[in-house]
Amino acid sequence: MKIGIVGLPNVGKSTLFNSITNAGAECANYPFCTIEPNVGVVPVPDERLEHLAQMYHSQKITHAIVEFVDIAGLVKGASKGEGLGNKFLSHIREVDAIAHVVRCFEDPNVIHVEGSVSPLRDIETINLELIFSDLEMTEKRLDNAKKKIKADKKYQIEINALERIKKALEEGKCARTVQLTEEEQEMLKDFYLLTAKPVLYIANVAESQIEDAENAPMVLQVKEFAKTENAKVIPLCVKIEEELSCLEGEDKQEMLEALGLKESGLDKVVKTSYDLLGLMSFLTAGEPEVRAWTIRKGTKAPAAAGKIHSDIERGFIRAEIVSYDDLMKEGSMNACKEKGLIRSEGKDYIMQEGDVVLFRFNV
Repeated sequence: MKIGIVGLPNVGKSTLFNSITNAGAECANYPFCTIEPNVGVVPVPDERLEHLAQMYHSQKITHAIVEFVDIAGLVKGASKGEGLGNKFLSHIREVDAIAHVVRCFEDPNVIHVEGSVSPLRDIETINLELIFSDLEMTEKRLDNAKKKIKADKKYQIEINALERIKKALEEGKCARTVQLTEEEQEMLKDFYLLTAKPVLYIANVAESQIEDAENAPMVLQVKEFAKTENAKVIPLCVKIEEELSCLEGEDKQEMLEALGLKESGLDKVVKTSYDLLGLMSFLTAGEPEVRAWTIRKGTKAPAAAGKIHSDIERGFIRAEIVSYDDLMKEGSMNACKEKGLIRSEGKDYIMQEGDVVLFRFNV
């Protein structure tokens, strides 16, 4: 699953990307430094794996992962090809969700492409370019559906949905603000609009604001706007996150404590991005390996088994499951068995976050 990091030039995108992935993406104080997208795969922070590894004396720990794509800064006119816009828009089209970095600090030494700092204007600039691109696609699909309705009345469902989407786009609203029925969603499942993608706003604040970043004036503006899209906002200082990303263990913990933070902003970004995509983890544990497996919320046990190996899904018999919390509380699988905490679940079981699973199968 891919998260695209977007924003205007010089808002901290590439610095954030460097911090997340330590991939060394080029970062400079001028527009269009990033042209081809940089890609980095990062683990989803999960303390449960370390605890399970200690319990099982595991030789290997494998985290769930999220892929981040650093997409070049968009500018006004991108939908018409300005600033290499068409290429950038195509890169956004390939991701599953968007992390939109918004500058929420003043600094005369960092150039702003618009000449002044205004987070809401910056959000609008990006959104409008994506909206213009989506509107063109929507109009084409709507015309096509109207031609097909004579032969098949089912296209009326699609037309109704597209007309509501078109109206929202014309009003400057993103497609994700339009409520669709399950039937409409099914009809449009292959219609990948840019503004329909889930979004996370990352408010980049100054170092001096970090202690009360949640209540910084510009951050509050972004939060108020995000409510209209049911989107989440994470305030962080990209400069500090870059420093934290170079530290490990006690050194990192000491810096976090000095800053009054429980966890880094980047850990929040990665976790929230994972959740943004409707993903969750189930866990497997043993001496060879402890591992988090990524599945979509609502996945049934056999499909989850298939993530490990197709043979396990094909020959699925049952899943023996204990919740992570119960396992930690009792201290061992044997203790969980004695208390009847291990459940035997069949093919219709819907997996839950934090299930520790042993799949039984026969092929």
